[in-house]
Amino acid sequence: QLQLVESGGGLVQPGGSLRLSCTVSLSSGFTFDLYTTAWFRQAPGKEREGVSCIRNKDGTTFYAESVKNRFTISKDNAKNTVYLQMNSLKPEDTAVYYCALGWGTVGGVSDANVGDVELRPSRYDWWGQGTQVTVSS
Repeated sequence: QLQLVESGGGLVQPGGSLRLSCTVSLSSGFTFDLYTTAWFRQAPGKEREGVSCIRNKDGTTFYAESVKNRFTISKDNAKNTVYLQMNSLKPEDTAVYYCALGWGTVGGVSDANVGDVELRPSRYDWWGQGTQVTVSS
């Protein structure tokens, strides 16, 4: 099968930084370049929120409005790993962060809406167990 393992979470003060890692273990028949990898987060009492995603083949990225210009998603295809660099962290960023993997890319969507569609949880088939990020003074 396929397994995703997140790491890098922790406690940080407002304004600080963290880098999350998601390493994907692929079984026979899977090719990392054919998938899209995303980061989601979920705070207590709130819906799961799409944070960012990256198309593994060409590196196209999408971000939620709440994290634009603060978070950066990147990848290392040789390591089957995706990163989320989080800067200027705010208390409202506190959540469990999940890595997710989905096949291919979403088609038939306008340019204006494709980011929103790529960041829907239902688009993804495999999920990690999550890593806690707490931003507090």
